Amino acid sequence: MATGSLAGQVALITGAGRGIGRDIAIGLAAEGMAVGLVGRTHPTLVETLRECVGHGARGVAVAADVTRPGNVREAVRAVERDLGPIDLLINNAGQIDRDEVPIWEVDSTQWWQVVETNLRGPFNLLRSVLPGMVERGHGRVINLNSGFALRPDGHYTAYATSKGALLQLSDNIADSVAEHGIVVLDLSPGAVATDMTAGMPMFKDMKAWGSIPYVVAVTVDAARGRFDGLHGRFIHAGRDNLEQLVARAEEIREADARTLRLRRYGPDDPME
Repeated sequence: MATGSLAGQVALITGAGRGIGRDIAIGLAAEGMAVGLVGRTHPTLVETLRECVGHGARGVAVAADVTRPGNVREAVRAVERDLGPIDLLINNAGQIDRDEVPIWEVDSTQWWQVVETNLRGPFNLLRSVLPGMVERGHGRVINLNSGFALRPDGHYTAYATSKGALLQLSDNIADSVAEHGIVVLDLSPGAVATDMTAGMPMFKDMKAWGSIPYVVAVTVDAARGRFDGLHGRFIHAGRDNLEQLVARAEEIREADARTLRLRRYGPDDPME
């Protein structure tokens, strides 16, 4: 049940015209958050905006390609002009390898498009949004990530590489943004049914999809600050016991867990 717990705050969501981004935007709007909707296709953004406004939320739809810094700067300016300072950035826009093939058979242009969207896109948004958060001394960033970031996959090399790099980016900025009251989290929704996942050969026989409403609820909780203690860490909404993660947040931080690290091969490993 919506409680209006996020009233007075502003979110910017990329890839908000469809899929998880659309549902997250509507879920945040239902909690009273003003929503800046960013994506490449304006008509789909407008449809999302109608749903958000139907919950009584303020919103704005801005067409922009997240891989283009100029587009992103203008989109951020438009959101802040119409809605106010951004409290929450959700980097959701993403692409997947078009074909399930080994790297020597990929379309190299499309491979780099995936990496640019999934890594350069979030960087461009961070570069434009973080200065304001730093100046105000607060903010939250949620990067929609994937289990592909944590394991090798020879058939989705662009997606897996870009998501691993995104997780590493979050880890690298965690200390510096924490000094300014900013929380960054990487959130994996798991295997949920969207246009993107439905087109992946590995999921062609999938029947037990994860719950998108649950992912939305987890994202809303993150916006409320429930997972702030896991700053800089990876959360897998589809698999994690979230109560346990929250309860063990201090232990997780002390163990430097839920981050990408080399595993030592033995006690004499020089990388340890």
